[in-house]
Amino acid sequence: MKKIFLLSLIIGVSFSCAKKVSEENKTPKQQESKPAVIVGGDSDTHGCKGSAGYTWSSLKKECVRLFEIGTKLSHAEDGKTYSTVAYVIFDGNKAELFLDTQKEPILLERKSEGDSWTKGDYQLIPWKGYVLKKNGKIIIQDNKRL
Repeated sequence: MKKIFLLSLIIGVSFSCAKKVSEENKTPKQQESKPAVIVGGDSDTHGCKGSAGYTWSSLKKECVRLFEIGTKLSHAEDGKTYSTVAYVIFDGNKAELFLDTQKEPILLERKSEGDSWTKGDYQLIPWKGYVLKKNGKIIIQDNKRL
């Protein structure tokens, strides 16, 4: 009796497993296709790779890494340091200003050596480092030159 019960149990389990395997083979699972992620494939319209720290400089006409070639301006006033970051690339009487609050850089120009660079509401003054004003109000005062 025990042998018959054990034999019927083994046969029942084997048929149920075979049926499950055959059902899995009949209904293929739909796999979601994910777009291939290309490492370093984040080029902008100029071909600059932002993930590698490059941004387009219209002044230099090339992709640049601001932290390597630009002058970093940090806002310091009354002993406090703020998180506003600005970079400037100088080329003769022109300066390209990159602000973290602006999507596009601002091209500033000066008339002669020693003058401030200006464009619209912005004015970059070389005074004990650099002072950046917007509408006559100081927005960045950098006390050191890098």
